[in-house]
Amino acid sequence: MRRLWVAACTVAAASAVLPVSALTESASWPGSHALSRAEQPLHSYTAFRRMHAYSEDQKHEAWMEARTELKNHQFSYTIVSETGSEAIRARVLRAVLAREQDMVSKVETGRADLTAENYEFTDAGRDETGARVVQIKPRRADVMLVDGRAVLSDSGDLLRIEGKLSKNPSFWTSLVNIVRHYARVGGIRVPVATETTAKVKFVGNSQLDVFYDYESVNGRPVSISERRSAELSRIAER
Repeated sequence: MRRLWVAACTVAAASAVLPVSALTESASWPGSHALSRAEQPLHSYTAFRRMHAYSEDQKHEAWMEARTELKNHQFSYTIVSETGSEAIRARVLRAVLAREQDMVSKVETGRADLTAENYEFTDAGRDETGARVVQIKPRRADVMLVDGRAVLSDSGDLLRIEGKLSKNPSFWTSLVNIVRHYARVGGIRVPVATETTAKVKFVGNSQLDVFYDYESVNGRPVSISERRSAELSRIAER
């Protein structure tokens, strides 16, 4: 059963930790008219990443901290520390990083972008907190795409994406829910946290939480105040 859980969690989580490209101003995007400035794409970064994977019954659990870098269309990582279940560390946490590295090298990241090629967008008004909501509907069944909604600030900034994967990663996984939190660091929109929950047959729910702490974005060092602001944004959104 442990093998079923780690296999399903690895595939599901790999699609959630990639720094998904932000939307550009487009007529197909209901929030585009509210964007106050043109988007600058995220093309490079260095970030300290904290990862925590665990099963619902807490019988299988592991933690990992890694320094990650995206540069020249290549993703690299160095594991700084790890603890907990060796199986989870090897088959989930290390496997997620290796999968992300493979996806970036094969230029597969565009499959997850919030573009009209991948999604249909529908303005859905406001949520219970008053935040603006846009429904996002994948144009195809793909483990990289989320069927759910995007939550925006009044200025049009993407705050988070939440929903379920449009395609189950495997027969053993019946439901995968993802929440991705975003903030601006150095003026660039970046992911600051992801939460992935997978329901696995015969095992129950399993979860992977990932937190990002940026050291540089697009070649520019990130100040302590900017890092603190991103952290506060992440906490406020959770």
